[in-house]
Amino acid sequence: MNAGAWSAKEENAAIAATGDAPETAPQGSIDDFDFLVGRWNVRHRRLVGRLVGSTRWEEFDGECAMQKMLGGQANVDDNVLHAPAGTYHAITIRVFDPNARAWSIFWIDSRYPPSKIEKPVVGGFAGNRGVFFSDDEYEGRQVRTRFIWQVDDRDSCRWQQALSIDGGRTWETNWYMDFHRAAA
Repeated sequence: MNAGAWSAKEENAAIAATGDAPETAPQGSIDDFDFLVGRWNVRHRRLVGRLVGSTRWEEFDGECAMQKMLGGQANVDDNVLHAPAGTYHAITIRVFDPNARAWSIFWIDSRYPPSKIEKPVVGGFAGNRGVFFSDDEYEGRQVRTRFIWQVDDRDSCRWQQALSIDGGRTWETNWYMDFHRAAA
C-alpha cells in the first residue's frame, strides 16, 4: 500500500485475525533503521478509542527527525505531533542488541512523566517489513502490542500500532503514521 492511502479495512477499524498461531518478530540487523535517518513530514491517523469498538479516527500532521548514535547501534527520533487536543513532543529511542539480533524501541511522550516510559517493543526487519512486539498492560488489561514498519522507498514509509487482548490471535490497529521525506 502506498503511504497516505487509507484502506476500507483501516477506515472501519476492523479487528483483523492473524490465524491460530501468533506472529513472531524477525531477527534484526544494525542497519534496519538506516532508511529513517533524516527529516520527515508525518500524517497521523489515530483511532479515538482503543479496545472499545470505536470506528472514529482523528487525523493530524507532525514532523520527525531521526539520527543514528553509538555508531549505528542506537538511534533517536524527535517527534512533534499536532494533535487535535494540542501539539506535543515525543521521542523514540531504538537500541540494537547484536547478541540477540533485535531492536528494542522505547517511546517517551512529553504529556506523561518520564517515569512512564512504556515497555519496549522488540523485533527486527525481514526485507522492507519490520515487526516488533511487547506484552504490557493497557487501562488495566493485559495486551500484546505490535508495531509494523513498511518501507515503500527511500522517501516514504509507514508505521502502524495494534493491540491484541487474546495473545496475538486478533489485532485492533489503532494508529498509522505515514512518513514522507521532508525537502532538504
